[in-house]
Amino acid sequence: MTRFEFATATRVVFGAGSANDLGSLVRPFGQRALVVSGRSPERPTRAIASLEAAGFRTSLVVVVGEPDTTTIMQGAADARQAAVDCVVGIGGGSAIDAAKAIAAMATNDGDVIDYLEVIGRGRPLEKPTLPCVAVPTTAGTGSEVTRNSVLASRAHGVKVSLRGPSLLPRLAIVDPSLTMDLPPALTATTGLDALTQLIEAYVSCRANPMTDALCQEGIGLAAPAVRRAFHDGADAAARADMSLASLWSGMALMNAGLGAVHGFAGPIGGVFDAPHGAICASLLPHVVAANVRAIETRAPNHPARDRFTRVARLVTGQSTATAADGVLWLADLVQEFRIPRLRHYGVGSEHVASLVEKAARASSMKGNPLELTTAELTELLAAAI
Repeated sequence: MTRFEFATATRVVFGAGSANDLGSLVRPFGQRALVVSGRSPERPTRAIASLEAAGFRTSLVVVVGEPDTTTIMQGAADARQAAVDCVVGIGGGSAIDAAKAIAAMATNDGDVIDYLEVIGRGRPLEKPTLPCVAVPTTAGTGSEVTRNSVLASRAHGVKVSLRGPSLLPRLAIVDPSLTMDLPPALTATTGLDALTQLIEAYVSCRANPMTDALCQEGIGLAAPAVRRAFHDGADAAARADMSLASLWSGMALMNAGLGAVHGFAGPIGGVFDAPHGAICASLLPHVVAANVRAIETRAPNHPARDRFTRVARLVTGQSTATAADGVLWLADLVQEFRIPRLRHYGVGSEHVASLVEKAARASSMKGNPLELTTAELTELLAAAI
């Protein structure tokens, strides 16, 4: 067995109603908290009330849409001005990613762009970040247990990651009841993001025994639960299963990496106004199909061949399913959930060459089970448009 490492948030609290204990759980981190939230007014109101009941002085940063570099620098300035002791992110992946980045830039010098990969200098975060607490209200990104923050740079037309071990939240509070009011469309896109992360981490060339265990259990949990949650948002058991699968997907991707779906998602999301989960969902069947074809034609003895078969059997629930059956199941699910094709967001054939070039350089692409050729990347992206 090869050597491997595994890292995650310092502490994870999971369970329905756990967010009600936010104030007492955060109390060890100080007396002043910056709350970072999405646009929903109810979430920060309840969080602030819980924190203030525990004796905290609070301030608020609202993140509208996906976070960009300007939002992070302004949030970090707000955190310093308020002399906060910790940052609490409550919301979807965007709010939590913003909270992690603000916590980092509140203590580190310079502009966040200096620390970004691809477009920046990739400087390491030298100073410890403020303690960050993550409270997800969707079941999809697993950002509450990852050490990266995905940020958009409008000037560069791309989304890239701020990375570092200190970005791992000190506390993740995963309360499935916070996802009960998600509408079907958001349930679908966030849920398929979690499923994508589990599949990509499982077939990744960097997978290890611990991520394998999380991915296999998570795929088997998410495949039926995402459909149930989509059709019946009040299904508490399905919501709990999806919150757990999302949590595991974050743990898995951070330690095993991802693949071509997320390799494309960054460049596409940086140029087009499209939700991350919707991009991933639209690409997923085509990327899996491209990988299966590449392995069968170019590397028939590749260990990922058996893994794609295992994925198919987990999602279909059929012990004799083939990798091709898995591709069909994913394509049918995307159609059932009415996931728009990429053309819906403005992606056209004229964009394919530049997106393929950017995706090939993306860090997520390094986890793909084998290197896809330019022709293979071009074909799969065209199929998703």
